Amino acid sequence: MVTVNKKADGYRGVWCMDQASDDEYVYKYSGGLGTYCAKHQPFAVYSPESKKTFFCYGGAAKENHQQLLHMVSYYDHATGMVPRPTLLLDKQTDDAHDNPIISLDEEGYIWIFSTSHGTGRPSYIHRSAKPYDINEFELVPATRLVDGKRVPFDNFSYMQVWNIPQRGFVAFLTHYNDPAIRTNFFIESRDGIDWGEWQRLAGIEQGHYQISASLAGKIASACNFHPSEKGNGLNWRTNLYYMESLDFGGTWISIEGKPLKCPLIDVKNPALVHDYQKEGLNVYLKDIRLDDAGRPIILYLTSGGYESGPENAPRTWTTAHWNGMNWDVRPAMESDSNYDMGSLYVEGDGIWRIIAPTETGPQPFNPGGEVAMWMTEDYGMTWNRIKNLTSDSECNHTFVRRPVNAHPDFYALWADGHARKPSSSRIYFCDKEGNVSMLPEEMDADFVQPTRVASTDKLSD
Repeated sequence: MVTVNKKADGYRGVWCMDQASDDEYVYKYSGGLGTYCAKHQPFAVYSPESKKTFFCYGGAAKENHQQLLHMVSYYDHATGMVPRPTLLLDKQTDDAHDNPIISLDEEGYIWIFSTSHGTGRPSYIHRSAKPYDINEFELVPATRLVDGKRVPFDNFSYMQVWNIPQRGFVAFLTHYNDPAIRTNFFIESRDGIDWGEWQRLAGIEQGHYQISASLAGKIASACNFHPSEKGNGLNWRTNLYYMESLDFGGTWISIEGKPLKCPLIDVKNPALVHDYQKEGLNVYLKDIRLDDAGRPIILYLTSGGYESGPENAPRTWTTAHWNGMNWDVRPAMESDSNYDMGSLYVEGDGIWRIIAPTETGPQPFNPGGEVAMWMTEDYGMTWNRIKNLTSDSECNHTFVRRPVNAHPDFYALWADGHARKPSSSRIYFCDKEGNVSMLPEEMDADFVQPTRVASTDKLSD
């Protein structure tokens, strides 16, 4: 492991691929994956105290688009400028599953959690040497409890970290072969250094992907599962489950308040939201929010299979919203790849927004595309595409991420990249109105104003 703490000369994202497909789409998924994946959260946090949005991403070396480097920076809302990003860590891999995530504690220290894809590589936790400062980070000697003894906390995958005032950190993560191939876990820490015992939340058959949320004393997790009955079990992901805790992991309950025995091991259990297995549909998790009443809204996509191309259409964006009595499961829009990933914003009574690459891009049926903004004012019953944020792009835009406490001037963060061959990747953000800016690939000054990207903003029929 090399903690670098060095200034980079520009913003360049990592290009990554997974699973060659031996067809015109080339890979199961690929492209500019600097803000990958949906099970990593968050990539950005707005700090009202410093008037900055701090963010991290999977960067790349100037001479190698596939060399993953952990990068940290911020957008200064007072000046509208960005500094040279800090190259924090060389993870010595080309796998974007090792992308970092970010959090801020109450004192303003910036925390970077460097994930790992499985158990073959270590994970790391770093903290900024000074509050609200990205110039230098220190490696945190984190430990967790195991049977009353402290052991290094140095391996975690698909991590999501939430800082809770007067409480510290709560985290949802995956650990491999423990006992399922991908087992869901929960862990917490008061100081980010000493972590408690982790809890197994779910290990049904071959395991899960999970997404999580935290709001006003409630923490929540949604997941799918990988059935054992399929030969390609990890590509076959189905069903939708939800669980929550009102005592920071002391007890876990279903949405109806029924106690859950964790880890979940049965396909049919009280956490089941919708049985997609019987419908033969895959479930790809995108985002989860808790509304002002603490009721979950889960955003996900369903499709007929894992392979790219038109055969597995329709790929339907869907919301599942608990209305206090039952789940309202409603289609939203369609797009052309299982890995079209966007974020959900809850902005008022029944007003939600999705920013996502739902529109066909230059590499159709590959991950990403052109980014659009959608809104509903009736809890997801009807959606309207109100603006195209990008158009006539050379490469697909991918994995649009929502900052914690998102400021209207920096409302989403993402990357682009060619989806069928290695390429350079640029980093973008947009404001709440949908105006897009690109971060500079090359910098000849310490601070630079991002470049506004023009869009035709023409809505197709």
